[in-house]
Amino acid sequence: MIDRELLDVLACPACKADVELEGEWIICTGCGRRYPIRDGIPVMLIEEAEGGPDKDSPAVS
Repeated sequence: MIDRELLDVLACPACKADVELEGEWIICTGCGRRYPIRDGIPVMLIEEAEGGPDKDSPAVS
């Protein structure tokens, strides 16, 4: 689980919009990219993101 304080300071590295927690993903409210959470650590790297305006949005498993 991601701490609420951490989530409040995170922003999408691609578009700088706010993010929300959804299951095991951090979702950008601006561009729609989904960043994985691995072993409790958010992986906020654009190249690790799924979806977004320049990609098809694959289904989350």
